[in-house]
Amino acid sequence: MKILLLGKNGQVGWELQRSLAPLGELVTLDSKSTAYCGDLANLQGLAQAVRDIAPDVIVNAAAYTAVDKAETDVVQARLVNAEAAQVLAREAKQLGALLVHYSTDYVFPGDGQNPWYETDAVAPLNAYGLTKLEGEQAIQASGCTHLIFRTSWVYAARGNNFAKTMLKLARERDALNVINDQFGVPTGAELLADVSAHAIRATLKDSRLGGLYHLAPAGETNWYDYARFVLEQAQAAGVALRVNPEQVGAIATEAYPTPAKRPKNSRLSTQKLQQTFALNLPQWQQGVARMLQEILETTT
Repeated sequence: MKILLLGKNGQVGWELQRSLAPLGELVTLDSKSTAYCGDLANLQGLAQAVRDIAPDVIVNAAAYTAVDKAETDVVQARLVNAEAAQVLAREAKQLGALLVHYSTDYVFPGDGQNPWYETDAVAPLNAYGLTKLEGEQAIQASGCTHLIFRTSWVYAARGNNFAKTMLKLARERDALNVINDQFGVPTGAELLADVSAHAIRATLKDSRLGGLYHLAPAGETNWYDYARFVLEQAQAAGVALRVNPEQVGAIATEAYPTPAKRPKNSRLSTQKLQQTFALNLPQWQQGVARMLQEILETTT
């Protein structure tokens, strides 16, 4: 079996290289690849690469993720998040390949307090969410066998993330304020990659398992409590902080305006995923603690 992975050097793509390798021959591309085109902004080159490689599985871990920039760069965001997804879906359909794609809780309006289900009405608050939704819809309309995973608050030890930012600021600043009215679940790239590999195996055996799923750990938090958890873990590990966990200030979303509007409710129900693929998802703190241990071992 041949697997094509796009976005190999992103947070999720890096972990997918590990989780997908045992499944078959893995061809990995990014936007700078030369042997084949892995640039999602080059639709013609992307289509040709898929035809030349002729994979059994296409895993698209690449995306336009600059949420605030997308407000004034909608054309490019749509090209990468929607039009490229449509091209991949079309080529997957032609090949009879399985297409795996990642989306976001930002497709929802972000109101209320209940977890979002796959069947709930969508209404993106910003351009990024809109273009990701268009990508989902293009894949679903193509008729190709697919797995679309909506997730939230993605992090990894590799690259930049919220936890690293909080650690840096708590070491450098005398005060730290964090938003406390946006709720969701931090999702590790490692978990995304492992569940993806598990679901791919199952769906290749039974294509009826294909479809749209929500993928995130168990539990919920907000950015304020997430920050405090990060600093508590760092403090317990002996990291010297200028701002201790109990000194972190809580602020409302309105006190920190951004070009793109953020949802206050990013909770996702993973009931469908767990039932379909017989999974038990860990509490979010488990993955964050492991990631922090890796970070602190390399920086202290």
